[in-house]
Amino acid sequence: MVNILIVDDEEKLRALLKRIIALEGYKVTDTPSIKGARQLLESQTVDIVLCDVKLQDGNGVDFTREVKEKYPGIEIILLTAYGNIPDGIQAIRNGAFDYIVKGDDNDKIIPLLSRASEKIALQNKVKRLEKQLGNQLSFDGITGNSAALQNAIQLARKVAPTETAVLLTGETGTGKEVFAQAIHANSLRASQAFVALNCSAFSKDLLESELFGHKAGAFTGANKDQKGLVEEAKGGTLFLDEIGEMPLDLQPKILRLLENGTYIKVGDTKEQKANIRVIAATNRDLQTDIQKGHFRSDLYYRIAVFSIELPPLRARTKDIPLLAQHFLEVYAAKTNKNIRSIAKDAIEALQQNEWKGNVRELKNVMERAVIMEDSDILQLQSLPVDIQQCKGYDQASFHLSTVEKCHIQKMLQYTRGNKAEAARLMEIGLATLYRKIDEYGIK
Repeated sequence: MVNILIVDDEEKLRALLKRIIALEGYKVTDTPSIKGARQLLESQTVDIVLCDVKLQDGNGVDFTREVKEKYPGIEIILLTAYGNIPDGIQAIRNGAFDYIVKGDDNDKIIPLLSRASEKIALQNKVKRLEKQLGNQLSFDGITGNSAALQNAIQLARKVAPTETAVLLTGETGTGKEVFAQAIHANSLRASQAFVALNCSAFSKDLLESELFGHKAGAFTGANKDQKGLVEEAKGGTLFLDEIGEMPLDLQPKILRLLENGTYIKVGDTKEQKANIRVIAATNRDLQTDIQKGHFRSDLYYRIAVFSIELPPLRARTKDIPLLAQHFLEVYAAKTNKNIRSIAKDAIEALQQNEWKGNVRELKNVMERAVIMEDSDILQLQSLPVDIQQCKGYDQASFHLSTVEKCHIQKMLQYTRGNKAEAARLMEIGLATLYRKIDEYGIK
């Protein structure tokens, strides 16, 4: 419910407004003075203030500035007995939502309150979304309690408030960009841009232009000056993903950026100053690349001032149930499904999978499983067949029926549910296949 405070020294008008507004479903409080308004603002929640301009102990226009400075989320509508353009202009400058004349504009009050309420609701929604986003980008948004992951988080927390370059290492899909965003979100540059670039996605020439920008005429098709990501990230963080894929002859320019904070646009001769922090990531063994002549040692030692290794998912299997439940909730919400939990045998299968694609692979598997599941508990059968077979070798796994069931599931997945084709490939009759599907309860 929206809370409204009426400030007016005319008792009859105050009572009339209070009754009209309350009938619209608003919670209304009133006071005849600015002093009383200050006390009420301190003691209770107020969303909108309806305030007279001329009061015995002050001026509503000046009070507007006072309220907006102390309570920026409160909207103020000023009421006056006489229209005064200078007062109206100053009221808006001081932050008033609107300025209306008593009597002539009484019919405008309820629509104005409605519009002010909508603005407040939108502002509150934005705040909630910003808070959710902040939680997702913070270290608290990284799911997992394993010692290996917590050690990486502890290191990242320590380096985040500094200006030190960070190198994140680990296999593909371990969450290096998530860590980079969390470091940025907990740094002094958090209010500025976080700009990410995958160094493996561009050729040498395009990568240089993407990073540093170019001048018009620098190459064919360069019809105008173009900003690079270094400039776009001004004041913030530049994340260089897969830095091990960066061409060797471009590496000295990155080194200069890191050491001197300077760069030159493609096709230009003038040196530019950069104000960025660099976080890099790689899934390669850069020291081996140095020995092979594929990566500069001086650049390595500059980006690896503070190195953090992210553990593969197979090294933190105890985190899999937490991650799986997290992704279940995310995708159940997106697909409007009421799936609340994961069956025990499904969790066991997830924990025994190799996860060569790490967290990214688990995320994709859970998205598919949620789409497949029709009940309120995610079952083993909704997981991909190869993961279903990762349940381990308990006594039941040695039974021929278990092997047969898994083989049929695999063939149905291979043929995308085409039972006639699956029966042909297995060299059995279609009726036999249907009987087996019914016998094993295969979906």
